[in-house]
Amino acid sequence: MQSPLLTFVLLLTAVFVTAADADEPKPGQQVAQEFQNPKAPELKLGYLLYLPQNYGQTKESFPLLLFLHGSGERGQDISQVKKHGPPKLIGQGQQMPFVVVSPQCPDKQRWEPDLLLALLDDLAKKYSIDSTRVYVTGLSMGGSGTWGLVIAAPDRFAAAIPICGRTGDLSFVDDASKLSVIDQASKLPIWIVVGDRDNKQLVENCLEVEKQLQERQADVKLTIMHGVGHDSWTQTYATPEIYEWLLRHRKAK
Repeated sequence: MQSPLLTFVLLLTAVFVTAADADEPKPGQQVAQEFQNPKAPELKLGYLLYLPQNYGQTKESFPLLLFLHGSGERGQDISQVKKHGPPKLIGQGQQMPFVVVSPQCPDKQRWEPDLLLALLDDLAKKYSIDSTRVYVTGLSMGGSGTWGLVIAAPDRFAAAIPICGRTGDLSFVDDASKLSVIDQASKLPIWIVVGDRDNKQLVENCLEVEKQLQERQADVKLTIMHGVGHDSWTQTYATPEIYEWLLRHRKAK
């Protein structure tokens, strides 16, 4: 007869094995992972990773979509990242043709381009990622983070969709810096989304940035959603057109 202690140990072992298996990335699943920056080991970043259903079935490399959440999802509870956007849709059973990476910003912090770029470097080493089809999108604070990445490393991305993010609120930089910001942002296709009932200054900034990018013959489009306040992301991320638009863009090697 099996002792109660042995039974407990076996059950405990089963729990740990199951938990470990659940954290192992598998095609068609979204799982929690953790990134530790090798250049700054004290900097850790939790993230959700989704691999397409057909990942690994061929030698094909896959496009990558980096999703940046808003300020309300910061912290240590990775499940909060599933509240909006692509990770929410995946959690509801929707399949996507991208490797989807959804990091969680630490509490009381904002998105740091250098840390996000280090995460992308790490993923490129571990997974079959098509470097010509790396995309970034985000909402609210994540929209601002999207602009930050576009400005910091425009050559890294094939296209970007910042949603209701402070558009490079260009009022905070001097004229010389403003020109530099616009020049950087003009290097890749950008689709800006904002609601017409959102913050007035934000809407005006979006219009101004669109104008300045158009003057540089940039590939830019602006969608102002009528009758919509700050939450212009729920409807946007539920629209297949935005994913189709992303996939139409590929950067030169």
